[in-house]
Amino acid sequence: MERCNECIRCTVDNCRHHHNTKNYCTLDAIQVGTHEGNPTMDQCTDCKSFNIK
Repeated sequence: MERCNECIRCTVDNCRHHHNTKNYCTLDAIQVGTHEGNPTMDQCTDCKSFNIK
């Protein structure tokens, strides 16, 4: 069974690291970044660990 990291909640179910049955990530840690020069809202941030299934 795939282990989930209950410290990292995630609802992006088309990511390779998303748990199959729970809204958690299976990675031990993730990298968070931005696509903006001066981020001011949560929409400006990205999970850089995202990997499409």
